[in-house]
Amino acid sequence: MNRQQALEILHEFTKSENLRKHALAVEACVTAYARKLGEDEEKWSVTALLHDFDWEIHPVLPDHPTKGEPRLAERGVSDEIRRAILSHADFTGVPRESPLEKTLFACDELAGFITAVSYVKPHRSVFEVDAPSVRKKMKDKAFARSVSRDDILNGARELGVDLDAHIAFCVSAMQERADALGLKGSI
Repeated sequence: MNRQQALEILHEFTKSENLRKHALAVEACVTAYARKLGEDEEKWSVTALLHDFDWEIHPVLPDHPTKGEPRLAERGVSDEIRRAILSHADFTGVPRESPLEKTLFACDELAGFITAVSYVKPHRSVFEVDAPSVRKKMKDKAFARSVSRDDILNGARELGVDLDAHIAFCVSAMQERADALGLKGSI
């Protein structure tokens, strides 16, 4: 499966522009790590784009991603990608073992949180976001309350990277795709 095919599946099942942009934000972070680690960028891109493809049809846990995974199998998505998608949710019982699985988990909640931080900046821009501003907002439990701080912390730990370095890396990756993410702002 290639990126274009993954985008077609994403658009077929995901009508919300915000959820599509979330997939693109996670993709930006995950593929940046693939590049850094010398991994298959296309495979990592597909995984990131499809990780929440079923959220609108299965918005209740544990249905997501468990009930969506068979639809991906029917469309020929590889076992490796489907396993990574299942592993991004702790309750599925699929342990995160591969670099792809750990990276997807580490980037998912963080990309959403960076997006939320961008929206409250004066120019609504990811270019105004840095690791200290993200860390500060993480302490505010009322801010983006649906984003799991534990998942952000555990993701960096499982990936074996310093949290501040991980945040800065993902911010940079998202800055590279700011236009597509709608996060260029008015700067």
